[in-house]
Formats: sequence, C-alpha cells, structure tokens
Amino acid sequence: MRVLIVGGYGRFGSRLTELLKDDARLELLVAGRSLKKAKACCVTCGKPAASLVPIEFDRNGNLDDQLARLAPHIVADCSGPFQAYGEQGYALVRICIAKRIHYLDLADGADFVASISAFDEAARARDVFVLSGVSTYPVLSAAALRRLTKDMARVEEIRAGIAPSPFAGVGENVIRAIASYAGKRVATRRGGADAFAYPFTEQMRFTIAPPGCVPLKRRLFSLVDVPDPRVLAELWPGAKSIWMGAGPVPELLHRLLIALAWLVRAGVVPSLSPLARLMALAMNHFRWGEHRGGMFVEASGVDAHGAPLRTSWHMIAEGDDGPFIPSMPAAAIIKMSLDGKRPSSGARAAIRELELDDYESFFARFRIATGIVKSTDPSAPLYRRILGGAWCELPAEVRAMHDVASSHSTDGRAIVERGRGIIANAIAVIVGLPRAGRDVPVRVTFEGSRGVETWTRCFAGKTFSSRQFAGRGRSVGLLCERFGVVTFAMALVAGKRELHLVLRRWSLCGVPMPMWLCPSGEAFETVEDGRFRFHVEIKNADHRTDCALSRMAWCSKQKRWSSRLH
Repeated sequence: MRVLIVGGYGRFGSRLTELLKDDARLELLVAGRSLKKAKACCVTCGKPAASLVPIEFDRNGNLDDQLARLAPHIVADCSGPFQAYGEQGYALVRICIAKRIHYLDLADGADFVASISAFDEAARARDVFVLSGVSTYPVLSAAALRRLTKDMARVEEIRAGIAPSPFAGVGENVIRAIASYAGKRVATRRGGADAFAYPFTEQMRFTIAPPGCVPLKRRLFSLVDVPDPRVLAELWPGAKSIWMGAGPVPELLHRLLIALAWLVRAGVVPSLSPLARLMALAMNHFRWGEHRGGMFVEASGVDAHGAPLRTSWHMIAEGDDGPFIPSMPAAAIIKMSLDGKRPSSGARAAIRELELDDYESFFARFRIATGIVKSTDPSAPLYRRILGGAWCELPAEVRAMHDVASSHSTDGRAIVERGRGIIANAIAVIVGLPRAGRDVPVRVTFEGSRGVETWTRCFAGKTFSSRQFAGRGRSVGLLCERFGVVTFAMALVAGKRELHLVLRRWSLCGVPMPMWLCPSGEAFETVEDGRFRFHVEIKNADHRTDCALSRMAWCSKQKRWSSRLH
C-alpha cells in the first residue's frame, strides 16, 4: 500500500512516518515543499521495514498532476494550519475523491472538520473514505467518552483537556492556528444548545492523575477551538455543555496568551496572527517544568437509577512520547486498511472509527499510562479510594495491610538506623522518630474515621503518630500525611510487586514549601517470603550528601508480615 504523507517531515507527519515505518507492507511517500527536508526525515528513520521515499509535493500546486504521478492509495494530510485554508483547503479532498484515493487529515480546525460532510455523497459514489479530524481531538476524546459513558443513562456535561510537555516542542503551524482564533467568537455547546465562546478567555484547573501513577502537577486549562463541541454533539445530543481545553506551560506564558486573547475579544487588536512567529519562538525557548504531558476526558450525567455519576479518563506520557499521540489515530486507520478493515465509504469527522482498544498497541510502545477515575464510596478504605482500579494490582498482603475500615493493629520487629549528624538527630527528635537499634519490637495501630486514617507507631515503648487523608486542591490524587505542623503529599504508584510512595509536595503550618528544602528519600511497600515489608528512607535535603536521618525496618508477627522503614 502506498501512502502519501503530506507534511511528512513536519512534527505530526514525521511521527506518523515513525509509527508506520516498521510495516514492510507499506510504501511511505514522505512529502513536502522541501525535498531536502523530506530526505533528511527519511534518513533519521534508520533502516525501516517499510519503503520510505522522499517526495517534493506542494498542496497549493497542480494537485491533479502530482497525484496522477504518485498514484497513492491513501493520502494523509498532516500539514496545516487548517483554520487558514478556507475553501482552498478542500482542493486536495476533491482531487482525491475524483481519483478514487482514500483521504484522511489531522485537522484541528472546527469549521474545516464540520464541513467535510459536504463531500459525503461524492465519496460514497466513488467508494472512498474521507476522514477529517483524525487526531487527539476528536478521535481519542470520542473513544474515551464511549468508554466512560457506557453506564450512563444520560450524559449532561463533557470536559476534556490536553496538557503538553513544555519540552516537547510546538510546531509553528500549531501556534499559527492558536493565534488565528484566540479571543475570537467560535461556536460551542452551552445549556443544551448551540452557543458562542471566546478561546483562551475561559479557564479551569484540573489534575491529570491516572490511578497508581505519579500525577501531573495541577494545570491551568484554557478553552480552545477544536471540532469536539460540534461533532461530539452528534454522539451525545443530550449533553448540555461540551468544553475542550489546553494547558500549555510554563503558566507565565500561558497567562500572557490569555491576556492577549482578551485584547482580541475586547476589539483592541484584530488578531494575534501577526504575533504567531514570536509566540512560537517564546514557547520553544522559554521552557521549564515537568518533562511530561497528559490528557483528561471527563463525563458527568446520571446512571440507570437516576443517581449522579461523574467519571474521568486520564493519560500521562513521559518525556518526548506525548507528541506521538496525535498521529496514532491516522496510523491505526492505515494499519486497519492494510488488514482489510478499512473504514466505510463516505466523508465525515472521524469520531466513530476507533475505540480505546485500538490505541493499546501504540500506547504499549511508549511510556504512556492511562486509567479511569470513578467516584467511589466515601466509606471505602483510604488507599483503595485513591488508587481506584490500580488497587487490584497490589499484592494481597499490601492490600490487607491498608484495608482499614475502622481499626486494626499489627506487631513486628524493626531495624532503626540514625544519621550521625547533629541536624539529623535534631530532626528525628522533633518528628518523634525512634532511637537506633536492631530487632526492635514495634506495634502499628491503624484507625479510620470519616476518610482519615490515624497511624500510631510504637517502637520499644516510644510512640509517635501521623494522620493520613486524601489530598485536595493542588494535592488532588495524592495521599497526604501530617506529622504535627508538617504535611507531606505523596503519589501512590502501584505495581504488581510494590507500592511506591513518591513525595510531590510538602507544607509547613499549611504554607507550601519549596521541594529543594524538603528531605528526600525512598518509600515503598512490598512482600518478601509472604510477609509485608515497608521501607522508608529520609535523607538530608541536600542531594549531594547521602546521610540518612532515620532508617527503620519492622516485620509483623501477628500476621506474619514484615516491613522496612528507612
């Protein structure tokens, strides 16, 4: 199968090539106005199983002659910005239909995607598929919503947001698209009817936190103009509100964009398009924060019994893996066509073509974690509520230790090690940590009440306690533990053998403190020889030293579990 990738060396086209290059059944025509860049893109792919051919192609040139010469089976348009094409943007669609060439694009322009259905009759007559918006919005968002709403009798509100990594790089065409609509009136869905809104002048905050993973830091999301408010209303016509956003960071630049959007809305400036190049330069050079990205999709409604139901799908991609996600739907559809499962003929927005299961093989190739967060019984044990579906992945002994309905206790033996420095001992005394020793008898009592657990630890007669509870606000999705005036917020990272507690935030007397001042260390729970083991290590905040403030280890005799606390 010969696939022409228009914009093949761009940010989305090059990643589509990367996703498809290992299939020997494909001939990929990596096309663009610069033959030199097309050749360079093919070289970076190493030794692919597919045949890669660099092609000089101009989508504004003589398309009839170019397509007649190349004779592709499928055209994948990864160029843009589609918001700026207008009627001229459909020239490639018309030629593909006339020549019986299947077509798909990664368009994010709401008007462009919504108008593609005008070619439906012609596409059916020529027995070709014409799919628009084959990208994260609206294909992945629609697939996630189908999974989320399967138990809902009525869907009332839909929200979603994409949070890119600040280090992933932003293409100039993406910035040009944002600049073209920021602050301008666009169509949306409000109050169960068509309405208007102004992108980047409406905000919300949300924490992307797949169960059992380290959450993204809480992001500020702004409304964006994407196809979803219009095309998703076809699938969920009863939805009163559909809100789609983006959460770029650093937040300082995001807030500057918000201010500029308000100038456009107020009529002070006609458009941000003249600033697109400067905006792209700023976003790609002033970068700090987590090198991680993510996405959430949330649905609210009622179940079959009329009870309110809110559920959300979360995804986090590590490092540079996130930018591959927008190209995955196109790769999946091309792969399906290779396997004889091509989409039905006709022209439409690609909101029914893929399910979440179709993404799984692509997600597995990258450091991508997903999960669903559902409202849970508030009386359920604390750790089970925070971990959600990841709770079942834990070893049985770990789950039993945290199955705190009201209260229980366990006994064991401990190894406690202390740092030798004055500061280490001072901190240990303030917190109430036990003295150093080996084979120290220990009892831990867990008491649960109204969603809060109190842990009382007694080491050889010396007792200290803490309170644990689910985080809120900036600490949503985290487990908070309070020792006197100090509170630590930790992510519960679940695995089949261990439960890691990863420190993400801390505060003193309720005041957030910088992480560089916080003691570091490692904490996890696991099972050895059928026994529970808990390991905690508290180190000097200065990472250049490795002196432990306190190390403790204990094992349960009552339930034949063991644990280690550093």
